[in-house]
Amino acid sequence: MNHNNIIMIIDDEKDIRDVMRISLMDLGYQVIDSDNGESALKLFNTILPSIVITDIKMPGMDGIELLQKIKEIHPNTEVIMITGHGDIDLAIKSLKYEATDFVMKPLGDEVLKIALKRAFQRIEMKTTIKEYTENLEHLVEEKSKQLITSERMAAVGETVAGMAHVIKNISASLKGGSYVLEQGIELNNTEYLHQGWQMLKSNVDKIQKLAIDLLTFSKASAITPKRCSPHIAFDEAIKCLGNLAASMDIHLHIEKSQNLDPIEMDSEAITRCLLDLIHNALDSFVEMPFTGIEKRVIIQSKASDDWGVEYHIIDNGCGMDSDTQKKLFSNFFSTKGTRGTGFGLMMTQKIVDQHHGAIQVVSEKEKGSTFVICLPKIIG
Repeated sequence: MNHNNIIMIIDDEKDIRDVMRISLMDLGYQVIDSDNGESALKLFNTILPSIVITDIKMPGMDGIELLQKIKEIHPNTEVIMITGHGDIDLAIKSLKYEATDFVMKPLGDEVLKIALKRAFQRIEMKTTIKEYTENLEHLVEEKSKQLITSERMAAVGETVAGMAHVIKNISASLKGGSYVLEQGIELNNTEYLHQGWQMLKSNVDKIQKLAIDLLTFSKASAITPKRCSPHIAFDEAIKCLGNLAASMDIHLHIEKSQNLDPIEMDSEAITRCLLDLIHNALDSFVEMPFTGIEKRVIIQSKASDDWGVEYHIIDNGCGMDSDTQKKLFSNFFSTKGTRGTGFGLMMTQKIVDQHHGAIQVVSEKEKGSTFVICLPKIIG
């Protein structure tokens, strides 16, 4: 039996049940009906239909009480309330108990179709969020197993705990976006619909980025260095983020040294480090108003006596206080709140260490930040 195709009707008026049954069966649904809340609840426990349509006023157990009991048994079941014109306050109350929608008597086919469409949209949305969360948890579990080696057990415990915290934050944000979207559907509010959808999109993007971070972080092999120009990573990072900077009205100033000799480096890994630091520089302007001030990120490559190359990323964004700077490279610490996962700087630190290099930061609140990656000529 396909439980997603079953709809349960509860109404003490037989004529209303008969009319709805015929309409729903014509639409291809299986229909189970009951004339009271008590018997309906027993049927519900056995069948667990995906959608329930119930009258709000019935003898004995009324629709509100039935709604609450259904949600206790199976929170994902969508419940549509039937109400008369004088019961609008009860209908609104039902929404507080997570009813999907309410429809007014007398019921028309079109009204019923719209209510069912909203119910199935909610079911689909919940299923999608559940799949994203389960896939992410599965990925974390698999990659955590790969990380477990005898010499890294303590570090793994800390990493897994941090990942669990990140996943929890993403899951909470997904639920928040889902709620705003649902309110937009219920209230036919386009602003809520837009806000909810943007929240969901943002967190789906975050899941994808976290998955990539996990794959990179969990690679058993170290970097794969070869002798090449330091500008390979430099040019690639700028090419990737140039359009993003322009879309944010941020000016990229590129200062490229012409006196750099080839060094030993994993250019792909260093590109990732530069991308993360440049992206952070661009993000430093997101929550900071700039009136009449040019938003600017300077990206430099330099030679020095001590290093084969120094990459400087300088911004005039929001900056950081000293306490924040001390925590920057801690596991899963993020200055972006719920917008970040805290993985980026962990990865950057790891890659720079593997190159036997150094990463430095100087920052002042509301003045900007400077990050410097220093890499040796030869790894060893």
